[in-house]
Amino acid sequence: MKTYLVTGGAGFIGCNFIKYMFAKYNDKIKIINLDKLTYAGNLVNLKDVETRGNYIFIKGDICDSKIVDTIFKKYHPDYIVNFAAESHVDRSIENPSIFVKTNVLGTQVLLNVALKNGIKKYLQVSTDEVYGSLGEEGYFTEQTQLNPHSPYSASKAAADMIVKAYYDTYSLPVNVTRCSNNYGPYQFPEKLIPLIILNILEEKALPIYGDGRNVRDWLYVEDHCQAVWKILNKWKVGETYNIGGENEWENIELVNYICEKIAKVKGKDRDYYKKLITSVKDRPGHDRRYAINCDKIKQELGWRQKFDFEKGLNMTIKWYMNHQSWVDRVRKGEYKKWMGNNYNLR
Repeated sequence: MKTYLVTGGAGFIGCNFIKYMFAKYNDKIKIINLDKLTYAGNLVNLKDVETRGNYIFIKGDICDSKIVDTIFKKYHPDYIVNFAAESHVDRSIENPSIFVKTNVLGTQVLLNVALKNGIKKYLQVSTDEVYGSLGEEGYFTEQTQLNPHSPYSASKAAADMIVKAYYDTYSLPVNVTRCSNNYGPYQFPEKLIPLIILNILEEKALPIYGDGRNVRDWLYVEDHCQAVWKILNKWKVGETYNIGGENEWENIELVNYICEKIAKVKGKDRDYYKKLITSVKDRPGHDRRYAINCDKIKQELGWRQKFDFEKGLNMTIKWYMNHQSWVDRVRKGEYKKWMGNNYNLR
């Protein structure tokens, strides 16, 4: 039985990955979920797997080498999949030190323990934000020079380089993935798509940074999980793979589109919710455009996106509409405080 240490497994992408792996393998694998349970981590996300005999949750910080060592001594993981990260750009502008500690030093702790214990593969889940910003044309490839602009993306770029150094120096079997913006169920509603969906449903202001023309590429979270699984099961170590949705949207166009979709569901006029769109002060150092070329993972591993954007977005809207108790649970004190401080919205 293969054993996976999944860090940050109570967060958005991590919990979806754990569900994906159990759906694929059922009782043929064991998963240890190490999560610090910060504001974005929620064990309710994994309620449907918590009673499994082959699932173990451990509350802990990846920066704590004693906890990580203990996990290896007791469970002997074959693989580490590192989703654990502070991941919100705005929060990194407010408090960079937390991002450096978790994203850089935490990664180094995991690498040390992986090296000490002869791990089969260490997979670092990174972001396209490490590449910086594109102009109106072109795409990020795996050869694009790293040029991060926020404390968050700089911390992720540093972690990527440390992972590469452990491969080059110690021959540790590693891979790095760099994905575009994920969306789907269980995403903490500080991120754009769930924030807009929930504010529309409550007819609250829809905050858009600056002129709203910043472009992002959107990837449904299950497609991301499938890509990670494929990389784990291929033995070409040392490689970096971009994972993209090939699905670019200007923020303002996306918000308008979500407004129209929910208006249709609610039987409202097509433009009914657009009156809620509110321009707020732009984010410092706001990257203009991200767009990913993911030919490498397609050609080498045979990965393809299974969910087109309309289908994925419809599923996401429906999920948030049907999970009000989850929404109420995560939007308590920390969320309200953040919305007030960051967007001047309550």
